[in-house]
Amino acid sequence: MKKIFYILMGAALSLTVISCGSNDDFTETIFDTETPAVDQNAATAPFDQWLYDNFVVPYNVEIQYKFNFPASNLDYQLTPAEYKKSQLLSYFIRYLFYDVYTLYGGEDFMKKYGPRIFHFIGSNAYSPTTGTEMLGYASAGVKITLINVNNLKLWTEDNPYTSADMELLNKDQFHTMHHEFSHILHQTKSYPVDFGQITPGSYDGRDWQKRDSVESNLLGYITQYGSSATYEDFVETLSCTITDTDCRWMHAIVNACLNGGVKEGDKVRVYELIDSLEISGLDDPAKNWNNFVIYKESALNEETGKYEETGRYVPSFPNSDHRTDAMGHAETTLKYEKVTEFKSFRSFLDNWVEIDTSSEVKGINAILKKLEIATKWYTERWGLHLFEIRREVRKRQVNINDYLRNYVTIYDYQ
Repeated sequence: MKKIFYILMGAALSLTVISCGSNDDFTETIFDTETPAVDQNAATAPFDQWLYDNFVVPYNVEIQYKFNFPASNLDYQLTPAEYKKSQLLSYFIRYLFYDVYTLYGGEDFMKKYGPRIFHFIGSNAYSPTTGTEMLGYASAGVKITLINVNNLKLWTEDNPYTSADMELLNKDQFHTMHHEFSHILHQTKSYPVDFGQITPGSYDGRDWQKRDSVESNLLGYITQYGSSATYEDFVETLSCTITDTDCRWMHAIVNACLNGGVKEGDKVRVYELIDSLEISGLDDPAKNWNNFVIYKESALNEETGKYEETGRYVPSFPNSDHRTDAMGHAETTLKYEKVTEFKSFRSFLDNWVEIDTSSEVKGINAILKKLEIATKWYTERWGLHLFEIRREVRKRQVNINDYLRNYVTIYDYQ
């Protein structure tokens, strides 16, 4: 099974400040002021002009859509991003990312804190060694590299964007952008130390990818990668809140509630979280989170040749390989015995889930605590409301076909 893998690359920057006396005379600039910012003779001139007008001028941001070999990760075999799909992604970045943060943070917010370079790579970056897929990485809070740009679908009236297309866009690009931008924010204004004290003993920077989604959620992490380090956990909490689908959130909530960790009062808080995420359909039988089976897991003991219970409950959702795929193991090493099935999430949470009276903080209780700290920091330190950002992004995604129809121009080579 592939798992998402992010890399944040740090760089030490040295800045020397020279004080100029009042008697110093200014001379002509040493920089070239004659060469136009956009080469109008280039085959890509119309698009380059659009990038200049929409990113360079307002935000001092460069979109590197042409393949930059020295700046690429040489550990992978990568291919250039396609010209037309680079244009489409650039429009998406402006509409779904910059415009959203500018709307809620103010005109100067992204000018001050936004990344300075976006670097596009056409192919994915899969590591056969770790079994992970790198979806993007950032360098020193300045540059964000986006992978798999060529996987974008080119929009036409006859082939409009669907919710599945938007989910893929979130997975391949926008989760990465919000993840890496959240790193920039917390490196500018530190997040509270008590965030890392909620689940201090279960971070694993070396073997996090060996954890499946069920284990990660029951330990108190929204994603597997979040369990690798405190700062990754923090930005995953933010980026997942903004970009994860209703289905992903409900699966994570079920996982986190299954194996302990639901403290007194948490059931009410779970419903409040679902309301804040604006997830509807808790009474809709067509939603797969209202129709799932719970299994008890057993693992093969190689010494005895017998299967022994692991103590874990695992859900299986219809039209999803969530159970077997999430495990990351062959069915020959794990077996599942059906325990019960539900036709309603409310019935599961209200009637089946027991209150955990132990002192251990894990599961949904840990996730709720982390969300409370992260959303408070987001508001108090930045004046942003996390669930409002989610709401605005989702609204724009729903209206994406109107945006593409009315505002997007894809330029051919001249």
